[in-house]
Amino acid sequence: MIDSPKSSSKAFSMLNMIQWWAMEPHNLPQNIANWLDERGSMTQRFEQYCQTVTVEPQRQQFITQQALGDEQALLPASQRYWLREVRMFGDGVPWLEGRTVIPEQTLSGSDRGLLDLNTTPLGRYLFKDNRLTRDYIQIGRQGELWARRSLLLLSGNPLLLTEVFLPASPVYQIDLFPNRSSLCEVKAHGAQQPKCT
Repeated sequence: MIDSPKSSSKAFSMLNMIQWWAMEPHNLPQNIANWLDERGSMTQRFEQYCQTVTVEPQRQQFITQQALGDEQALLPASQRYWLREVRMFGDGVPWLEGRTVIPEQTLSGSDRGLLDLNTTPLGRYLFKDNRLTRDYIQIGRQGELWARRSLLLLSGNPLLLTEVFLPASPVYQIDLFPNRSSLCEVKAHGAQQPKCT
């Protein structure tokens, strides 16, 4: 179990303050909508915009159903849930904060490997074979930051993934093209920090 001081409620409070929409909001910019509707691996997509994607675990532990908040309504009842909160970086720049909640019954057989991801991006595990399907994507916003949460089914077993895209993320870069230069290289040459739309 990991539960470091970095995993304070302040660091990840934005994950609990997201306004979620039942339908796609009318003011969603098209370039951002394209990212939020990504059906493949977000890790792999990020890798098109930098040299290295890394993950820093903030919290990895079992929690009770009472600790889920509104997530209770989105997952089946379970005595315990595996919680993993991470920060994802592109070339050392924070791009995403993620939260995964997994009912204990999903952690069966080979999928107990989800307990041992540590610094491995979740997408590297989920998309390594054809057992994953995505039930739905819900779009949300926290201040100027866009977010999404997805109910994923791994061999038919659910897990809930919430992703908040941080200001330096390529999600907000209209004129950035993959495989040309990383955001970090742009930043190194004195470019202004991107602003959310």
